[in-house]
Amino acid sequence: MKKIIISACLAAFGLGFVQKSEPTLKEAFAKDFYVGAAVNNAHVSSRDEKAIALIKKQFNTISPENSLKWGPIHPKPDAYNWQPADDYVAFGQKNKMFIVGHTLVWHQQTPNWVFEDEAGKPVSREVLLKRMEDHINAVVGRYKGKINGWDVVNEAINDQDGGMRKTKWFDIIGEDFAAKAFEFAHKADPKAELYYNDYSLYRADKRAGTIKLVKSLQAKGIPVKAIGMQGHYGLTVPTIDQIEASIVAFSKLGVKVNFTEFDIDVLPNPSRRQGADIAETFGQDEKYNVYTQGLPDSVQQKLTKRYTELFALFRKHADKIDRITFWGVTDANSWLNNWPIKGRTSYPLLFDRNYQPKPAFREVINTTKK
Repeated sequence: MKKIIISACLAAFGLGFVQKSEPTLKEAFAKDFYVGAAVNNAHVSSRDEKAIALIKKQFNTISPENSLKWGPIHPKPDAYNWQPADDYVAFGQKNKMFIVGHTLVWHQQTPNWVFEDEAGKPVSREVLLKRMEDHINAVVGRYKGKINGWDVVNEAINDQDGGMRKTKWFDIIGEDFAAKAFEFAHKADPKAELYYNDYSLYRADKRAGTIKLVKSLQAKGIPVKAIGMQGHYGLTVPTIDQIEASIVAFSKLGVKVNFTEFDIDVLPNPSRRQGADIAETFGQDEKYNVYTQGLPDSVQQKLTKRYTELFALFRKHADKIDRITFWGVTDANSWLNNWPIKGRTSYPLLFDRNYQPKPAFREVINTTKK
C-alpha cells in the first residue's frame, strides 16, 4: 500500500514511473485536419491484423485503394462486385471514421465495355452519359449517407499544358463530361462532399487548368467542396513554395484542399517525377532499386526532414486544409513497391515493414508543438 501511495505522489509531481504515451497522428492533428490512410481489401476484411490495429489507432479517415474504382466494382455491364466496397464502408462505420469514395470517373481502371458497343466501336455521347449516370446512381446511391465525400473526377487535366486530358470520356462526351459527373453525383447524394482529384497540382500549368475547371463547375452551381492534391512527392521535388502556391490559389476559389495520396519516394526514379501517371511504367533495373537491404541512415534523415517540412506547411495552412491521407499504411503495402517499376523495395510512409513508426513519425508529431 505504501508503494502505491508513494508512486502516486511521485507521478503527481512528474517524478513517477508512469510515462505519458506518445500522441497518435489523429490526436496530434485533431484541431487541424483529418489524418488518414488508403486501405486495401486485406485491411477491411481482417486479414492483416497488425495493420488494422495501426489504422484504428492512428487514423480517423480512410480511402479505398481500389475497391470503388469502376473496374473492380463494375467489371461487366450487368455485374457489380459489391463485397469489397461493402467491407470497406462497414470498416469505416464501425470505427467512426470519415469515409472517402475513390473514384467515380477516371480514364484508368475503367473497362473497355463502358466506352464501346457490342461491335467494339465507340458509343455515342448519349449512351456514355447514360452509362455514367447509371453507374454513379448505383454506387453513390448504395452508400448514400455512409460515404462522406467522393473523388468524383480523377486526373482530367493534361500534364503538358493544363488543358483537358484527351481521354475516351472527353472524346465521346466532350468537355462537359466532368460537369455531368458532378451533377450526377450530387443528385445521387446531395449531402456528400464532392472533390476534384489530380496529381502534380503544384505545377503552375496544371494548377491553372484545375482552377479553370473548378470555376466552370461553380458557374453551373455545382458544389465542389475541395480539390484533392495527390501528394506523390520526392525528397526534393516539388519545392515547399510550389506546394504552398497551389494551396493558397485553390483556397481563393472558396474550396478546401485535401492531400489525398500522400507519400514520399526516396528511390531513384526513371519517370519525369511529375506525379503519378500509372501508365508510365518501366522495366526492371537495379539502379532504381538501391535499398534492398534497408534504408541508409543518411536517407532516413532526409525523409524525416522532408516530412517535417511538409507537415509544418500543412499546419501553417490548416485553415485551408481538410484532410491529409497517406497512400497506404506501411512501406510493405505501398503502391510504390510496384510503380513505376515492379518489385522495388520502397520506403515512402511513416511506418516501416514491421508496422513500427520511423523517426519521421515523431518529428511529424512534434510539428504540433511548434
